[in-house]
Amino acid sequence: MNKTIVFIFTSIIALSGCFSACNDLNDDYSTNPYLRLGFSVDTLTFDTVFTAIGSATLPFMVYNTNKESLNIESIRLANAENTNFRINVDGRSGEAFSGIRILGKDSMYVFIEVTVDPTGSDEPLLIEDHLEFTTNGVKQTVLLQAYGQDANLIRGGFIFCKDTTLPAKRPYLIYDSITIAANVTVSVEKGASFYMHDKAKWIIYGTVNIAGALEEPVTFRGDRLDDIVTDTPYDRISGLWDGLYFKAESFGNSMDYVIVKNSVAGIVCEESTPERPKLAIANSQITNSSGNIFHAVNCHIEASNTEFSNAQKGLVSLQGGEYHFVHCTLVNQYKLGRGRNVQQPALTLANYIINPEKKTETKNVALKKATFDNCIIDGSYPEGTEELKGEILIDKKEDEFNFLFNHCAVKTKKTTNVGFTGVQFITKDYFPQYKSTGNEANYYFYDFRPGINKDKDDKPEKEQPVIGRADPLVAGKYPFDRFGVNRLTSEDGPDIGACEYVAEPEKEE
Repeated sequence: MNKTIVFIFTSIIALSGCFSACNDLNDDYSTNPYLRLGFSVDTLTFDTVFTAIGSATLPFMVYNTNKESLNIESIRLANAENTNFRINVDGRSGEAFSGIRILGKDSMYVFIEVTVDPTGSDEPLLIEDHLEFTTNGVKQTVLLQAYGQDANLIRGGFIFCKDTTLPAKRPYLIYDSITIAANVTVSVEKGASFYMHDKAKWIIYGTVNIAGALEEPVTFRGDRLDDIVTDTPYDRISGLWDGLYFKAESFGNSMDYVIVKNSVAGIVCEESTPERPKLAIANSQITNSSGNIFHAVNCHIEASNTEFSNAQKGLVSLQGGEYHFVHCTLVNQYKLGRGRNVQQPALTLANYIINPEKKTETKNVALKKATFDNCIIDGSYPEGTEELKGEILIDKKEDEFNFLFNHCAVKTKKTTNVGFTGVQFITKDYFPQYKSTGNEANYYFYDFRPGINKDKDDKPEKEQPVIGRADPLVAGKYPFDRFGVNRLTSEDGPDIGACEYVAEPEKEE
């Protein structure tokens, strides 16, 4: 078994006079035992740490809030002889140090890194130690915690060459790529988690069937588990891995209760044929992409009860083919990622592509049918002054082009176009940019359920553009929303979008 190591790095962030272990420092420091150190945390906890790799670095700070300088007699790990942790002070690593001096009203950073031996268990294992600071005979401690998790590590461009079922007992850590060969079916059990390394992707020539559940979704996400800055985890940004690619010959794919986030490309369905169903996606969330969230060329796609949200290039791009989106939420409030300017409307419909053989020419691909029932199309683009602008782009050339928006809420200028029936036209952002809970940790936590964080001056719920405005005949075929809420029991009627409005209980006076 490899030795478990945790590195704690201490760095100086101020000028050279702020903190030093130099021998020529003035020895005028207090010996008063009532003067204590302060810490930015009393417990430093890592999220899941995979046994196959090391963690990122987490910081905490040590403060001397007193006017007098202090001499830290020792910094040591309580379980130094059998510990998961090692410390590095002033460029030196070890388990214990002495004579570390800190000036009055000064501070220093401490950084922590952790690796964990295989646990032999499917469940996370809690690992703990205490970092002890002794000053003037008084001991103070910071608790260090890490949850070690064994993972299925997949490297080197793994190819599935036979039918396979992937269980959910342990998470999957994916480097490079996973390929499903032609005529091969891979099934994924509910609750499975795939942590994708930088540039990792799925390439699907065969078929993938993902059967998540409401309480146990299947998740595809980046493998960074630390914070990009304090209180903002990498989990909230885009571009951490590549995406899911369905090749031309891939058909009959299904994704139910799936979360795909932090990617570059989201889901890409390459040029195919609409004569055969390519992908059915339901009850899912595709979010935080530095490219498009969902892109399909000449395919047959069915999507229901699914959220497509927050992408730099745009959310859903459909070129040719046949599509049916029902009770879906398309909202783009992209703010945090590698590049922050949204480049395209939330929804693009086109009946041509750039000819792959002659890049200077276009190639017609008939948009046979694109139907949107009870869907929201909204975002940070203004509704515009022209019809069919704002958060939709109708990019039409001389070929078949058929679309219908039925009982949708669309951010565009009101139109009399026959492709819009019973539509609510949004003139300002209906959804908040983020969930404003007053907690910095939730600053970029987006919540696109109707009625969430409604401003005091907003219209009553019944007058808002999605609540009770859905086509009841369509809703009757999809009686439950993405979170299992029954659409058919509301006294106002079913709502537009992937999620039904649920009123907050009245507070007791």
